[in-house]
Amino acid sequence: MEKSYLEETVVNVKKRILYMSNACGQRTHLGGSLSMAELLTVLYKEVMHYDPKNPSWEGRDRFILSKGHCVLAYYAVLAECGFIGEKDLATFQQDGTLLGAHPIMNMEFGIESSNGSLGQGISMAVGLAKAAKIKRESHRIYVLIGNGESNEGAVWEAAMLAAQWKLDNLTVIMDNNHMQSDGDSQNIISSNEMQEKWKSFGFQTVEVDGHNVGAICDAFRIDPQEKPKIIIGNTVKGHGISFMENNNEWHHNRMTDKLYAEALKELGGEL
Repeated sequence: MEKSYLEETVVNVKKRILYMSNACGQRTHLGGSLSMAELLTVLYKEVMHYDPKNPSWEGRDRFILSKGHCVLAYYAVLAECGFIGEKDLATFQQDGTLLGAHPIMNMEFGIESSNGSLGQGISMAVGLAKAAKIKRESHRIYVLIGNGESNEGAVWEAAMLAAQWKLDNLTVIMDNNHMQSDGDSQNIISSNEMQEKWKSFGFQTVEVDGHNVGAICDAFRIDPQEKPKIIIGNTVKGHGISFMENNNEWHHNRMTDKLYAEALKELGGEL
């Protein structure tokens, strides 16, 4: 079956992720970046309102990457959308770069916030959504979190506040790949029954296959019903690369030229 435009874009995003990782010659957060590629691609290509030629446009929707260590996917999608150029991608994690291992606020590149400490981004997103309500502005706030990040108490404090304020202009996106830095989440703090947990906190909840772009599109269209909404994407860490899938060695690891060539081949070759 012929690939859709969105599916082709996802493949390009994953190729850019691999390229940046290999070019920098250092350890990078590959596994979690690959697992969230579809979620972030659909958000930017089908859902959000923005203007790459006017990144500070007041009417733009805001996106916060709370899962900041997986910035490779963020940079790759921003490049696909015209915010970041190829020359800048080649500087990832190099001396003097504007593209570090965690996002640093840079409106020219479309990066709304600096994020490193897990739980920080969702808290900021709740504040932005509340501010938009106070000012009666119509833009929406989107924030992407991880299942491992949800071990942080700040995530649930932010969730309670968002529900209390009925922030129906806020959409949380969870990359639920069931793994985290120390291994399988089931053996650390379980990420099972996430939909029930968020529903109990007062959210409109939607659970989808986080690699099915059609299902993700449908999830974004669901009415939040005067509540904040969460889209829980069930994903595979390292998705699309056979030797990385569900292999936590690739949570944070170094790409080599040989492995880069193997991975690109699995995605259909060079960008």
